Order: sequence, then structure tokens, then C-alpha cells
Amino acid sequence: MDSTDNRKILISPVTRIEGHAKITIQLDEAGKVTDALFHVNEFRGFEKFCEGRMYTEMPVITPRICGICPVSHTVSSVKACEMIEGIEPALTGDMLRRLIHLGQNISSHALSFFHLSAPDFLLGYDSDPATRNILGIAEKFPDIALRGIRLRKFGQEISERITGKKIHTSGIVPGGMTFPLTTANRKALLDWIPEAMETARMGIDIIKRFQDEHSEMVNSFATSPTHYLGTVGAHGVHEIYDGKLRFVDMDGNILQDQLDPASYLEFIAERSVNWSYLTYPYYKPLGIENGIYRVGPLARLNVASRMKTPAAQKEFERFRKINDGKPVHGSFYFHYARLIEALASVEEIHLLLQDNRIISNNIRTHGHWNQSEGIGSSEAPRGTLFHHYITDKTGKLQKVNLLIATGQNNPSMNRSITDVAKQYVDGNDIKEGMLNRVESVIRCYDPCLSCSTHAMGQMPMKIEVLDVSGKIVSELVRS
Repeated sequence: MDSTDNRKILISPVTRIEGHAKITIQLDEAGKVTDALFHVNEFRGFEKFCEGRMYTEMPVITPRICGICPVSHTVSSVKACEMIEGIEPALTGDMLRRLIHLGQNISSHALSFFHLSAPDFLLGYDSDPATRNILGIAEKFPDIALRGIRLRKFGQEISERITGKKIHTSGIVPGGMTFPLTTANRKALLDWIPEAMETARMGIDIIKRFQDEHSEMVNSFATSPTHYLGTVGAHGVHEIYDGKLRFVDMDGNILQDQLDPASYLEFIAERSVNWSYLTYPYYKPLGIENGIYRVGPLARLNVASRMKTPAAQKEFERFRKINDGKPVHGSFYFHYARLIEALASVEEIHLLLQDNRIISNNIRTHGHWNQSEGIGSSEAPRGTLFHHYITDKTGKLQKVNLLIATGQNNPSMNRSITDVAKQYVDGNDIKEGMLNRVESVIRCYDPCLSCSTHAMGQMPMKIEVLDVSGKIVSELVRS
């Protein structure tokens, strides 16, 4: 953290997130916050270097985009490839993909809550930053720390028991899977279900207790209303693997429903901003200014009509009462929604593992190139994810577009840090706990910045040449 002479506070780096970013907070002459910006200062560019490769390589390449949500990228990728080939996955192969995807959801949500965010809830926003981390949790609350680690391990174990790999999952291919689930591995996973259920409920109890004890803070924390986008199944049931898209407005009215993910460009557009490599997506029909929407756990619960499983449904009903059945806008409630989803995922995994079709060896159908364009979508832990491939007649990729969940939340993240900075930061008496609250807004969204940083057209660049005293002697700017 630095406080500069020109009335600007720099928070760099933002801590306990996945990726590299900084926040600048602008103050007026009286020390009051006027604005805040979230800068994503890493760039990767997967879209560009995939051009020229065969589309069949994408399910192998795209898991390397992210070590936290590799399955979501692979699932979206194979769906795009299946559209190109004009095939449907084999039933058991599709079930196994869903199983692994649900496991990744649990693993990611456990990491976000127990490792990255719980230190604020359990140790305090104003506690010593040197111990305000998972190690501090392990020292003071060893059972909670171990439970969080074990829940994350359970999610990863599903992938390992099927594919042999915990991360950067292999074996998810167009048409289904290349690895079956053995009877022994099925039993091992079933044996883990009671513990996973108990830990998910423990997390829910922790966050609900914090919400009750700090209701004033929670209910005023980054509450600017937005629209919401999420995937739903039949009759609006909560869905993270496969389904149609639903937009709702800030009052809960359905703007559009049962949208085919393949038509995403008809209702989502992006614009670039000059302070970040993260773009500003928006809901096209309402335009740039009025079309801000959010994705992710909070959005999925705001767009869903119900949950699939009984325990999650009971918690969902409690969640919906927070704002009398209307969308819950407070960014803090991302944590609660995330844990409800973790519980739902454990329940659904249990149902899948009990289905005897899950151990069938008929796990793949085969196809070949049939059309030049393919679009696949899934719900990554952080929200709706799109993979869009355009090929030539040989199957070589001409263009790749990845619309990432974190990018779609970017406009709201910037708005949220401004709201919280104005609420908590006093430029005349800066305290570390104030700035931690600003950082914690970003942790509500649980951004994955490695996934989301891409360039639109030519990247801006500024080169400065300094002499030995630090004075700028030459400057080159490319806009």
C-alpha cells in the first residue's frame, strides 16, 4: 500500500485473489473518495496463439488457461467442438463430465471461502495482515482449516479418480470421455460424501453467523443493483453444467429466457477500457450505461427458480427471503451463494454416483469436422463461460473468442470498490483495515484474472526511458 502526494491511494497487489491486480483510490482535496479503479495488470492472450491450430487441440490446450477452473474451460471447449462435428456426447461420458465439473465447483468454492475469504470473517478485517490468512486460520481454528482443505481435496479427487489428474484435467473429449469410472473409485467417492456434506454445512453456518452478527455491514456492503445472467435447466432450475441462459433485471423480472448459448453475441457486447486488460462486457439490448450485469454464484441464485436437491433447496429458500424474493444485490452475499452451490454440488454428485449408468464403459461417440463454427458454454465457478471457435474447411482455427466470467463482472467490480471505498476510506486517516475492506470486495467476486485477460485489437503500450537520476528523457505511447 502507498499513499501518494497527488491524493491517490494505491493498493498493490490486491491480496488473496487468483491473479495479479491493483486498485487505485482517488481522493479530493478534503480527503474524500471520488473514484476507485480495479486494474488487472497481467496479460496472457490465449485467444491469439490458438489461431492456426486444429480445433481438436483445444480441449487439450484450454485446461491450461487456469489451474482453478480447468474443467469449465474443457467442457465449454468440447461443446464447441461437438457443435463443429454435429454430434452429441455419449450418455455416460456426459454424466462423467458433469461429475468432474461439479467436483471442480466444490474445489473452487472451498478455496475461495476457506482459504481466501474466511480469514476476514474468523480473524477480523482489522486483524494483523501478517496472520490474516489460511495459516492464521490453521493456528486459531485448526478444524475449520483442515475441513476446508479436505473439501477442496474431495472436489479434485473426483477428477483424479476418473482421469488420473487433479488439475489441467485430461480425458474430456468431443463425444464424451476417454476414461471410465471404476467400481472401486466410485465407492471411494461415495464414502467421502458424508464428510463433504458436513463441511459444506459448516461453511454455511459460519457465513450465516457472520451475516447475523454484522448485519448492518453486510446489508450495506457494495449493494448497487445490477441485472443478472445465469444458466438454468427446465422450469428455471439451477444449473451449472448444461442448459439455457436467463437474464433477469434488478427487480427480478425476466428480460430474456431460454436463450441458446450459441447466440451469445446477440445479447452480449464488450468494450475496452484504458486502465485494465479486462474488458467491459454489457447486456446489448440496454446499452453500455444501463446494461451492467453480473454472473457467478450470486447471479445463478438470483436467476434460478429453484434448486435440484433438497438440502440446497431449503437453503435457497432462506436466501430468497433476504430481499423478499427479489434479487439479492449485496456483493457480500456472493459468499453465502457460493456455499449453497457447494452443498448443491455435493448432493448432485451423490445422486450421480448412485446411478449405475455412471460405471458403464460406453463413454464416447465419434465425429468429424462438419461445419466451420462452434460455440460452447458452461457455468464456471465464477460464472457463465463461452468458447467460440471459427475454422476453415480443414478444421484449422481462424478465430477464437473466450468470454470469461470474471470479465463479465468487471464493470460491477469497479462500481463495488468505489462504493466500499466511499463508505470506509478516510483519506485523512488511512488505516490498513479500511483498505482491506476495499480489497475484500474483489474477493466477494472471487475473480480469476489469468482466465480473463485478453486484448481487443491492438494493446496499449507506454515506454519510458529514464536517466540515472530517474528523470524521463524519452517517451513512446501507443494507444
